[in-house]
Amino acid sequence: MKRLFTFLLAFLFWGIQPAGAVELELSKTPNTAEQSAMQATGKLFFGQQLFQGNFKNTQQYRYNPDYLINVGDIISVKIWGAFDFVGDLPVDKQGNIFIPKVGVVHLLGVPNRDIKAKIEEAVRKVFKDNVYVYADVKQYQPISVFVSGAVKSVGLYSGMSTDSVLQFLDKAGGILPGQGSFRHIQILRDHRVVKRIDLYQFLVSGNVDLFQFRNGDVILVPPLKFYIQVDGEVTRPYYFELIGRRSTVRDVMRYILPKVTANRFVITTWKGSKQITREYPLSQADRVRVRNGMLLDFLGSHYAQTLRIKIQGEHRGPQEIVVPNGTSLYDVLRKIRYTPRSDIRDIRLYRQSVAQAQKQMINTMLDDLQAKVFTVSPSTPEEAQIRSEEAKLVMQFIDAARKVQPKGQVILGPKDNLKQVVLEEGDTIYIPKRSNVVIVQGRVSIPSALNYKPGYTVDDYIKACGGFAERANEDYVLVVKASGRVLRYKPGSHQKGSVNPGDSILILSSVGTKNLMLAKDITQIIYQIAVATAAILRI
Repeated sequence: MKRLFTFLLAFLFWGIQPAGAVELELSKTPNTAEQSAMQATGKLFFGQQLFQGNFKNTQQYRYNPDYLINVGDIISVKIWGAFDFVGDLPVDKQGNIFIPKVGVVHLLGVPNRDIKAKIEEAVRKVFKDNVYVYADVKQYQPISVFVSGAVKSVGLYSGMSTDSVLQFLDKAGGILPGQGSFRHIQILRDHRVVKRIDLYQFLVSGNVDLFQFRNGDVILVPPLKFYIQVDGEVTRPYYFELIGRRSTVRDVMRYILPKVTANRFVITTWKGSKQITREYPLSQADRVRVRNGMLLDFLGSHYAQTLRIKIQGEHRGPQEIVVPNGTSLYDVLRKIRYTPRSDIRDIRLYRQSVAQAQKQMINTMLDDLQAKVFTVSPSTPEEAQIRSEEAKLVMQFIDAARKVQPKGQVILGPKDNLKQVVLEEGDTIYIPKRSNVVIVQGRVSIPSALNYKPGYTVDDYIKACGGFAERANEDYVLVVKASGRVLRYKPGSHQKGSVNPGDSILILSSVGTKNLMLAKDITQIIYQIAVATAAILRI
């Protein structure tokens, strides 16, 4: 047995559109370094989007008064009055420039601010009066700098001695999110650290230290050591790197920018499998410290007078409205201007808090699966090799599954009292368009969109698409109603009236592995994702 199973991944983010799916093959190659475990949660590291190629294609001819003239620099010299001369003079290997009728002027190691005075001094020795001098660095010495450590592409990169560390890091593809430090970057010269750089200073205040690179310098990005997760009432809900083992909450606040509504914070830590949570008022931010791996969540106690509600789909009117807090779904629906094609029976409601709860549940299941992958003990070397290959594929599945974003649909039934459904900030109301089509997707021979036929069962629609395909999981056939409700259907039951116009039928894949424990967990995750997002995870 060469391989236990092959993963194919196809996601349909159903959201506020009719259900369907697109099949994509998941690469069998191991994950790249960028796909770190922290990235898989969906939250970014602060500064992660800094290196997008915006620095690498520029050269920085900036004036630095402390720059020391080096071999290869080009000095623009203009002399007029009793003697006229204009020329661009290179600094030779001995650190000199040569000016006709003046002679040799030694500039190696002279600060940029002093080159005019240095040249004037040499000119005055020949021409006593009525001679004026202007001098400037026209072109700085081209150099090559090594970039090493936790960057995408370690290598040797060319640039100018006045270029910033941002340009060289960008040429190397940037710092690997979740692996490299943004706050402890080192510049080495002759095996010694000559400069330490904290990129958070640039991200927050735009400050970049002027530094003169030399040929052969090394920019080293060390591994990320200490970081925390920040969430809640903040402008920047990211992972943040700590400058040391511990930092006060106040130190962190200058980077995360809490909203004006925040008045307290909660720190969550873990001791073994036990979760410990403590709440503090914002006034204690100077005294309370956070350390590596903690979750810092800012909370607010404010009452919103109004809510922003999005209205999408088949209707006439605005795409977003503001309503008083406490408004019900019924109050909004009765004011919407519908069209003749609006399907008012299957109106959908999407809620951010529900999406977050669904996401947390899926991530918890993925965490359990990941733990089981690395706790399976092989009994033979051959089995160990198979387990290793299988583990790589499972990890690819986990990474891809973490990227699924649930839509947070609140299922509305025909007998629900919509006056009791109170809207929340950020809710989305979607009015679908009437449809006479039934979509069949997933593990069928010919995925199709079929015209609705009264009396047809799920089995009839599957047969019309050529029947089940290889590796179809016949125990997990889902009917996604036009309202968004997901029903599990048992093939062969011949339930009459189980499919209506606008519904979709999803046939999930079976898991081809002899590890029954992993197969059960993966199947359950696929099912939960399908319910939460109407996304098909094909295995």
